[in-house]
Amino acid sequence: MNPLRSSLYWRLLLGFCLANLVVLLVGGALAQRFIEYSTTVEIDWPALAQDARDAYQTGGEPGLQAWVQQQRHEGIEATLFEGGRPLSPMRLYGPIQRDLPNLLGAGHDLLMQPRPGMYLAVQAVAGDDGRSYQLVALSRSHTRLRHHARQGILLSVQTALSLLLVGAIGWWIARSVARPVAALRAATQRMAAGELSARVGWRGSSRRDELAQLAGDFDAMAERIEALVAHDRGVLQDLSHELRSPLARLQLILDFAERSSSPAEAAGYFRQAEQEIARLDRLTGEMLALSRLEGGLPGMQAESVDLAALLRDAAARATLEARARHIQLDVQADAEARVTGNAQLLERAIDNVLGNAIKFGTPGTSVQLMLDRVDVHQVELTVRDHGPGVPEAELAMLFRPFFRGSNAAHADGLGLGLGIVQRVVQVHGGSVRAANAEDGGLAVTLRLPLAAAALS
Repeated sequence: MNPLRSSLYWRLLLGFCLANLVVLLVGGALAQRFIEYSTTVEIDWPALAQDARDAYQTGGEPGLQAWVQQQRHEGIEATLFEGGRPLSPMRLYGPIQRDLPNLLGAGHDLLMQPRPGMYLAVQAVAGDDGRSYQLVALSRSHTRLRHHARQGILLSVQTALSLLLVGAIGWWIARSVARPVAALRAATQRMAAGELSARVGWRGSSRRDELAQLAGDFDAMAERIEALVAHDRGVLQDLSHELRSPLARLQLILDFAERSSSPAEAAGYFRQAEQEIARLDRLTGEMLALSRLEGGLPGMQAESVDLAALLRDAAARATLEARARHIQLDVQADAEARVTGNAQLLERAIDNVLGNAIKFGTPGTSVQLMLDRVDVHQVELTVRDHGPGVPEAELAMLFRPFFRGSNAAHADGLGLGLGIVQRVVQVHGGSVRAANAEDGGLAVTLRLPLAAAALS
């Protein structure tokens, strides 16, 4: 999976980018405010003026310029004025530049705020030779703080804020990840303890990331497992019930054979026992086939299957049985229809439907096998008899394993054939339905998707 297409990846990335941006903006602002309002060392303006005078008298204009550069490095723009003229260049913005002559001519020391966050000082100082100078200093703070101290405070504030914000955002992200993981873990533990109804229960939630998809997949898996286990339990109960009668009959027949007075009488009981054993064998085989299909494991690879050929072959195999019951088979399979699937499974499904139609069809009538395209994507295979049909209340239960309708009370069978048909059709992505025909009889229709090659 490409991580760039992961919503969880983008959530983490955007979260950390947001944290860094907030640290950069808010941290710088807070550090500046901390420097301005939390430092208690005030600037000594007279001492600053004396330092400027000493630098000028000692080194002249180059000495004063070096002192100006040092003060500028510490956040103070300052220089000496003599007779209203600066002894070294000084950067002043418009209004201060315009009002400076009046401030210098006031004849006394000044400390003012021309605008918020800006301090302007005018401080008179006398030289050793009796000359008068005036210090003009501009600072963003009324406190003295060395450059390395400023950098240390700024770094400390930004580091502390970064740890706080990254920790908060990391906690939020970890919480958003840990909650669904904990819910998945709890549901898994409940399932492991035997509670097959356990679900994460996030369907319909606002989450759309990979964890929500995983929770949905878990719920779908849990539903599938619960359905399979419930089906297996039901089939096992039905099988145990169905096996009870033939086993009881077999035990009774063998008891009668043991008490027979002659070999001829015993041979009759043994023939009955063989019939019961054959019935048990068929029952076991059908149950194994149904369980295999319910597990979704056909056991063979899919291939292109010609449904028309399968239908004609099934009719050919059932000809003798149909003749014995005086039933005619009418095959209408002219449409070309190929599906993708397993030929043996589809053959078994058709045989089961056709066998039922022949078994319950009225002698002297016909069984129709029809193959028609529904549209460019699907095909329908219909087997219709002219027998007694099925009561409407029983139609929905025809495909349940071991269900035998009221019309099948006197017919031989196990009640598994149509259950196998339904599962074969579902494995192939189709559907099956049964309906009573208007003029009598039952029609069973298998609808299957056409193979890709057959759509053209």
